[in-house]
Amino acid sequence: MGDNGKLLSVENISTHFFTEDGVAQAVQDVSFSIKNGKTFALVGESGCGKSVTALSIMRLIAGPQGKIVSGKIVFDGKNLLDLKEKQMRNIRGNKIAMIFQEPMTSLNPVYTVGNQIVEAIRLHQKKGHEQAWADTVEMLHKVGIPDPERRVSEYPHQMSGGMRQRVMIAMAVSCQPKLLIADEPTTALDVTIQAQILDLLDKLQEQNGMSILLITHDLGVVAERADDVAVMYASRIVEVAESKFLFEKPLHPYTQGLLRSLPRLGISAKRLQTIAGTVPDPLHFPTGCKFHPRCPIGNSDKRCQSIEPGLRQVCDGRCVACWYAPGYKTEQEKKNTN
Repeated sequence: MGDNGKLLSVENISTHFFTEDGVAQAVQDVSFSIKNGKTFALVGESGCGKSVTALSIMRLIAGPQGKIVSGKIVFDGKNLLDLKEKQMRNIRGNKIAMIFQEPMTSLNPVYTVGNQIVEAIRLHQKKGHEQAWADTVEMLHKVGIPDPERRVSEYPHQMSGGMRQRVMIAMAVSCQPKLLIADEPTTALDVTIQAQILDLLDKLQEQNGMSILLITHDLGVVAERADDVAVMYASRIVEVAESKFLFEKPLHPYTQGLLRSLPRLGISAKRLQTIAGTVPDPLHFPTGCKFHPRCPIGNSDKRCQSIEPGLRQVCDGRCVACWYAPGYKTEQEKKNTN
């Protein structure tokens, strides 16, 4: 266990992709920590760098184009970036597991779901085939798949999307990982199945005491289930807070825009508010604050347009990267205050 109950600390991670058109800075100077047994949500628009952050933690960035260029990823007291690939394989899928966005492309179509889960158990738990098979049937039962003794011998295409997602969860938690990374775990599922999958993750978390990194753009899910939240925009984290503080009083203009765009019950029908513009191209990020072209303050402020604010702690343990956030001070301003 890391310091102060932290299971994972991501410290100033930057991940770049070197292409013929230039360097795509997918993740820049990202820092956050996940507490033992808690759910940490990483939210933001598509293309902001959430999934690349998760793949960086798992050290699954495809080289030679993709590379983690700086930072540390400290898990259970060890910097994962210092480990050899063989050591990382012992952690990946065993102590840190990941549920990917689309289960149909994550499961091998030519093997039964049972064989795929058995392989993970035998690899990491060093169990015989008979015991691993029994554990697989038990895991399918735990994740709510009916008639697991029969389903264990079926192929992915014989199952619905919700069932395949449950298989992915069974595979991910079969080795009782300390950290589960769930990357958009309910994408493409209908609302009823989404709720069932999320309830299942809550149940497994309670049973196993594992931490969860939940990657999503669904703020309703975050409000209901996350303990802490990081808001990501254009490769950087712009706000980190406990869930209750973030939803009560968002500090960053981007976070405020996200929350204003949510539909609400009990309000007369009207058009939802939107954030103007689109997420910038990682090959051509704007100077200064990356949100300034879309920000009601930054689009006319010279400091926002020329100098990028760093992520700083302001109050209640929360951090924000905005020149105009309440309590935000530069290092020089802090020295002058002291």
